[in-house]
Amino acid sequence: MSTHYDLAIIGTGSGNSIVDERFADRRVALLEKGTFGGTCLNVGCIPTKMFVYPADIALSAAQGGSLGVETRFDGVRWPEVRDRIFGRIDPISIGGRRWRADSNENVTLYEGHARFVDVRTLDTGTGETITADQVVIAAGARPVVPEIEGLAGVGFHTSDTVMRLERLPARMLIIGGGFVAAEFAHVFGSFGTQVTIVNRSNGLLRAEDDDLSAAFTEVARARWDVRLETVVTKAEAYDGGVRAQLSDGSTVEVDAVLVAAGRQPNSDGLDLDRTGVEVDEDGVVVVDRHQRTGVEGIWALGDIANHFQLKHVSNLEARVVQHNLLHPDDLWESRHDVVPSAVFSNPQVASVGLTERQAGERGVRHVVAQQRYGDTAYGWAMEDTTGFAKLIADPDTGLILGAHILGAQASNLLQPLVQAMSFGQTAHDVARGQYWIHPALMEVVENLLLALPAPPG
Repeated sequence: MSTHYDLAIIGTGSGNSIVDERFADRRVALLEKGTFGGTCLNVGCIPTKMFVYPADIALSAAQGGSLGVETRFDGVRWPEVRDRIFGRIDPISIGGRRWRADSNENVTLYEGHARFVDVRTLDTGTGETITADQVVIAAGARPVVPEIEGLAGVGFHTSDTVMRLERLPARMLIIGGGFVAAEFAHVFGSFGTQVTIVNRSNGLLRAEDDDLSAAFTEVARARWDVRLETVVTKAEAYDGGVRAQLSDGSTVEVDAVLVAAGRQPNSDGLDLDRTGVEVDEDGVVVVDRHQRTGVEGIWALGDIANHFQLKHVSNLEARVVQHNLLHPDDLWESRHDVVPSAVFSNPQVASVGLTERQAGERGVRHVVAQQRYGDTAYGWAMEDTTGFAKLIADPDTGLILGAHILGAQASNLLQPLVQAMSFGQTAHDVARGQYWIHPALMEVVENLLLALPAPPG
């Protein structure tokens, strides 16, 4: 006979945050097939940024001479960096698992690959089957691994494994040109690894505004060996390393391969066809504004249920699901109209809203403004020659439609523009309705707003 629960949650990333003291009167099953805590904590946002920060320091040291400062980069103690990072992260994951397994009397943790048997029944992957009145699907996503001849036999890495390398490779091949590729190219390149990026499209970060993508690609080509409109056709082991054959006829010999070809939702491993829960052409679980699937009693959130694959979106959706489970007669909605993102490479990239291309394709009337870092006082101090910000706005109302920044602290500089879009503030109101500290780098944003043509009237 199956054990029955009021609530079952598949995944311990943002899904784990749903159950707090308000669920003390409910019997809850928590199901996790991998490492407790999800992508962000273990193999995503947090450890990657803990590597990015020392990489920033290493790169700054190497470039100090351009400002007349006698600094240099002499090397990195890779095992020390790695162990410091995971020495902090692993105990959090272990502690979270222990707390759920041992300290929550109303929560039962099942550590196995959960699959649906039917709408209300789950095979926990531990030899036990359970039933539940409500099920939350929060099973996340995983790296995409392209089909390349010989790749499986050369010991390649993904973002799940590359941060735990035993030693810093002298040469690394990165397959892909998105945010994962850009961030790890910065980390390993700054630490002294010779990086080669192979990307099938004609630029890096192609999901960004075209101007940002082009500018980032130009900077990247000056730092790394970037092969565009090229694919790896074959990989083979040689002398303890990997030899990769490329579609342009060349070969690359490296010590490690990182596959950074995107991420795909884990919906294909849940047997959702037994429930009637729909997925779209990308495998993303289809939900409404309340995070409900089309099957009563089944909810979904996070990377498995949206196309953003951002932790701040997953957290918002978890709060919505939490409220809706507790208050079924007062449902909240998830807001997805103003979702910012950032790429923590060097230079940083941060974006929100429409790109100029999207505005044109959708027939949205718009005006565009740009502001270079180097045309502000702090930009002068930095001797910045590449950073810039770009704004897309409605010409009639002055409302901001999109904002895109490439350069130092882009992820922070974007936030006032995210706030303006979220609260319906016009570009003129934001620019003139407050003081801007002079000569802070934030003047890039102030001058960007002031560069927009004033709306009529």
